[in-house]
Amino acid sequence: MLTVNRDDFIRLHRISPDHAGIIVCTEDLDRQRLATRIHEAIAAEESLFGKLMRVNRPPAQRSG
Repeated sequence: MLTVNRDDFIRLHRISPDHAGIIVCTEDLDRQRLATRIHEAIAAEESLFGKLMRVNRPPAQRSG
């Protein structure tokens, strides 16, 4: 399950951790950047079963 509805799915994971895997993401309008971060997070895991993964938007970079 991939969702930006983080609160509900984090709660669901706590209540019922026997699932195929949940990836919660912060909203990122740069969809390519988001897809790359999700891919990297999944590729780093052997199995997603029972896991809650958080993929967060990187902090805004300051100019100057």
